[in-house]
Amino acid sequence: MKDSPGKGVRRHRPVYQSQPVPETKKQVVVSFCTLPGERIAFSETRGDTTGMRALAGVVVAAALLFGVYEYYLKQMPTSDPGTAPTQAISLTGVRNDLLQIAQAERGWVAMNGKCASMEELTSSQALAMSRPDRDGYSYSIACSGADFSVTARHPAAPAGSPIRYPTLAVDANMHIQDVN
Repeated sequence: MKDSPGKGVRRHRPVYQSQPVPETKKQVVVSFCTLPGERIAFSETRGDTTGMRALAGVVVAAALLFGVYEYYLKQMPTSDPGTAPTQAISLTGVRNDLLQIAQAERGWVAMNGKCASMEELTSSQALAMSRPDRDGYSYSIACSGADFSVTARHPAAPAGSPIRYPTLAVDANMHIQDVN
């Protein structure tokens, strides 16, 4: 019987037999005579791959997080076509201001039978706005008898800028629309 030592290998009962063959080729025949439940070799390589598995897991998790971030960033809703996602808050505030001005104007027309200017609405306390503009948008009222239109305008964006500032208007029916 001949045992061949190997790193991390413990052999219990295998029998190795060498067959006489030419010098150029040697063939080893292994006879397995292990008892049931005994191991032929112990695996010590499992602990060596733990670090690589952890690194691969971190890379996969980072790739997934980046993909989700990119997807949701590109899918961020805009309130108006051609506007930046960061303008949504500002445009929502402008729309609320337009509705507030239109509501005050409707109340003024119901009480007085005619339209009022922005100055008349604010001075009579019919309109309680802390400032007459919002984020570059200024408001104006156009009257014709009892019918009115409130418009919010922003100065044009610089040439070559991808940002668009829509001009919004609300009528006596409280319908907000893009005037451009």
